[in-house]
Amino acid sequence: MNLSEIDWDIKAIGTWTLPVKAAILLFVCSVVIGVGIYFDTLDQLTRLKSAEQNELALKREFEDKQKKAVNLPDFQDQLTQIETSLDEMIRQMPTEDELANLLVDISQTGLASGLQFKLFKPETPILKDFYSELPIKIQVTGKYEELGLFVSGLAALPRIVTLHDVNIVPEGKDGSLLMTAVVKTYNEGDVASVTGTGAKKKRDRK
Repeated sequence: MNLSEIDWDIKAIGTWTLPVKAAILLFVCSVVIGVGIYFDTLDQLTRLKSAEQNELALKREFEDKQKKAVNLPDFQDQLTQIETSLDEMIRQMPTEDELANLLVDISQTGLASGLQFKLFKPETPILKDFYSELPIKIQVTGKYEELGLFVSGLAALPRIVTLHDVNIVPEGKDGSLLMTAVVKTYNEGDVASVTGTGAKKKRDRK
């Protein structure tokens, strides 16, 4: 078959040979299928890939939630313990009326331990989330054993008292030591209530 002998005028399509018609039909079908794949199937493949990735993310999320659900009783027990401990700590915080007495207790603890105070300076209270922190700068001198008694005495006070920024250096030739530190106590309330400039905040204690 000589292609040059074929009349390619579309109006003469009826005179084309069967192989030519088949080849053109195959070409047209290929074009239609290709266009369909490009505009439809590729988009479906993209959506499928996105759905598969979303499925993996959902599976991971489900596994995480399942683990949390399995451990939920333990988390609830831990939360109860934390709430109990927090409540106990709050009850150990001095009230506004107790702060002055607590400051006296701190100084008396040092004196009873045999220490001499060179500095006892309450600083401005610092407001925290639900309580105020009252730092007290101190400088005391005494023997090593006396410093140990003082620290133990602070820990034994009925209200929360903590020791921070401790620095101990020798002083003199008699074995005396100079301890510089910040003693902190805490109050459930705002700075105004701690300093006495605001309304008193009362709470029950057991």
